[in-house]
Amino acid sequence: MATSNSSTSSAREEAKWNRLADSMTYFHNHFKHEFDAVYQLADGSFAKRGMSLPMYLRMASQLAKGLTAHHTIEERYIFPILAKRMTMFSNDDVHLKSHEAIHHGLDDLTALIRKWLDEPSTYKPEEMRACLDSWREVLFSHLDQEVKDLSGENMKKYWTLEEVERIPI
Repeated sequence: MATSNSSTSSAREEAKWNRLADSMTYFHNHFKHEFDAVYQLADGSFAKRGMSLPMYLRMASQLAKGLTAHHTIEERYIFPILAKRMTMFSNDDVHLKSHEAIHHGLDDLTALIRKWLDEPSTYKPEEMRACLDSWREVLFSHLDQEVKDLSGENMKKYWTLEEVERIPI
């Protein structure tokens, strides 16, 4: 019986350590799914699903806005706390540099969306996919690396459990 209680207690403690990674996994999986859907439908198959071009472009725009909001929250409220002990979250390191590269891609995507909303006849599936291809790898790698860096196993190197529990996510 004591083993069962200690393993339950240990599992609860690990869940506390992994809270940040688990929260990010939820958001990041959503962004990956949304990105993949925008990419898949870029060939014009959105019409087969009952979507007009403006509806599809709004979907792509929601991806851009969602990622921008997510990164803004991370950069303003979460990264400054983490950067105090974890250099990978500091201003000149990997996560913020990834954000910059992703936002370059988002800026390009937003410009294309505006162009195609203004001139729908100029929509080119290959142009949309080329744009998405240009920043997909940095996005997906960043999303995965951030979760890994926030894993309980990694957080234990830098923080106490009490400190991790106070980090706002």
